Amino acid sequence: MIILYTRKNNKRSTDQVKEQDVISGSILSAEQQKALHPDKILSILKKGNQDFVDGVLTIRNNSERMRQASLGQYPLAVVLSCLDSRVPVEDVFHQGIGDIFVLRVAGNIVNEDILGSLEYACKVSGSKLILVLGHEYCGAIRSAVDNVKIGNITALLEKIRPAVIASMDFPGEKTAANPKYLHHVCTENVKLSVANIRSKSPILNEMEAQGAIKIVGAVYDMETGRVNFN
Repeated sequence: MIILYTRKNNKRSTDQVKEQDVISGSILSAEQQKALHPDKILSILKKGNQDFVDGVLTIRNNSERMRQASLGQYPLAVVLSCLDSRVPVEDVFHQGIGDIFVLRVAGNIVNEDILGSLEYACKVSGSKLILVLGHEYCGAIRSAVDNVKIGNITALLEKIRPAVIASMDFPGEKTAANPKYLHHVCTENVKLSVANIRSKSPILNEMEAQGAIKIVGAVYDMETGRVNFN
């Protein structure tokens, strides 16, 4: 057991934490990363998310990890997430420093810079999994549905509009006032980003065809903390 010192009601208290609940101070090595199959990495993230849903504290040995990570990084995966501050990606998957790359952009859209970053993560740094992570109650999705036009936000939302168009056959009210419709558009937007990665990056498309990487999509449920994979 490990003793965790905390403060409750301005009083110092102690909690006992099982060692298996503390993220190791050791980061992944190049050899360990190379030995892992994309499907295994996907299962690691799913298990980490289950821990998050179950309320297992994300306790990290950060000081040791920072020292080790300064010498190099070999992350398991790269997550393309929304900008939203309510989606703490590392915590959602119960991961620590050096475990995953995280790309953040409103609406988890794909552009040239995102593609270059994904190619770096996989082709150069050896990550085996690309996860496009959308989420419930996404402001970018809502704005795309409402066809908002404000400064540079306009061009960003244009990259989400194809998901809105793809949702034209949704059976029900097609407005931002309908949560089910917004969820549908969110899911379509994740699919759109996955498709754009495959079609606009020959490097990543070839790597996936060869089985070197896997590209998947998922949606984060803010109310439960669960990641629902497409």
